[in-house]
Amino acid sequence: MDQKHSITELAKDYEVTLRTIRHYEEIGLLCPSRKGSQRIYTDRDQVRLGLILRGRRIGFSLSEIREIINMYDLPEGERKQTAFLLSKVDARRQMLIIQQEDIQK
Repeated sequence: MDQKHSITELAKDYEVTLRTIRHYEEIGLLCPSRKGSQRIYTDRDQVRLGLILRGRRIGFSLSEIREIINMYDLPEGERKQTAFLLSKVDARRQMLIIQQEDIQK
């Protein structure tokens, strides 16, 4: 059975602001259900939030994160998502290596 989470619980668990979570909801990265005015997040939303935050730390844009996350729902999504993510991470790694070399110069 899917666990239910409040926005306050997610914010505390992931050490982000309520505003951050609401922003991800506004742009369609999270889609909680509602009970009156209360947002109810599922385990799926919780996993998505973790992926969003990890992607942001790596340096991905929100549109790149949306593309990666939404691939999971497509046929053969998990395999395609993994391959796409690995290519994005490799490209990001190469860019960081170049930036590091520039800093050292």
